[in-house]
Amino acid sequence: MTSVAVNTVTPSPLDALLVLLRALKLPAFTRHAEEIAIKASREGWTFSQYLQHLAELEIEERRTRRIDRALRDSDLPAEKTLATLERGRLSPKVMKQMASLCEGGFVERGENLLVFGLPGRGKSHVVAAIGHELIRHGYRVLFTPTFALVQRLLAAKRDLRLERELATLDIYHAVILDDIGYVQQSRDEMEVLFTFLAERYERKSVLITSNLVFSDWIRIFKDPMTTAAAIDRLVHHAVILEMTGPSYRSEEARKRGVTTPATTTTTTDQPTTTPDNNGAM
Repeated sequence: MTSVAVNTVTPSPLDALLVLLRALKLPAFTRHAEEIAIKASREGWTFSQYLQHLAELEIEERRTRRIDRALRDSDLPAEKTLATLERGRLSPKVMKQMASLCEGGFVERGENLLVFGLPGRGKSHVVAAIGHELIRHGYRVLFTPTFALVQRLLAAKRDLRLERELATLDIYHAVILDDIGYVQQSRDEMEVLFTFLAERYERKSVLITSNLVFSDWIRIFKDPMTTAAAIDRLVHHAVILEMTGPSYRSEEARKRGVTTPATTTTTTDQPTTTPDNNGAM
């Protein structure tokens, strides 16, 4: 009987390491291990230096993947970032507050951000840019037109799953409600919007843009008592920004030779409260 010799090849230590790294789901380690091993050998690194460098690559790639996932999940307008924001058009007061808002301390404290101004003043761009920066600081953000969120909540209420939908939204540290003044203002819409705001009160942040001053919010919540309760919850712990100056869209239209109606500036008609030094109410 003829015996057949089995040719077994013992894997190199590096090959064995790569197998283990794949099993541990360390893709950056796996991808860079050989390249960094050559560099470490050439430059005389210690094993600890080699391992630290690979760990730093793994952490940075995980951070990048986390940010990419969070950005896709956020529905933030990709083009409305801090880099594309025309900061020269912002008032000195708004400019002063932008840096601290982008760091996310107000989100950590469960505070709100309310941005008021006439159409075309850059409200949506400001809150979207802040949203992008919050994600880079590790916060989960959702950007949605207010009417879209309201319709989402109405559908959940109709299907008897409103509580579950609110729990789903609760995973976001900050929810950006764009154009709150454009809600259709039926009683059912008012109720689910108020429920959402009350659910997040003093726990999670809401960022709101509005071209309606507070005294006009009865058009959103219909009932004076509900309107007062909603405003009270929002401004209790809040930073308020007022966007002034000419309309972006009107200026662009004039450049194209299109005449637009003149608009006048307005104020937020804020409740009689005294802001602290950071602008929080």
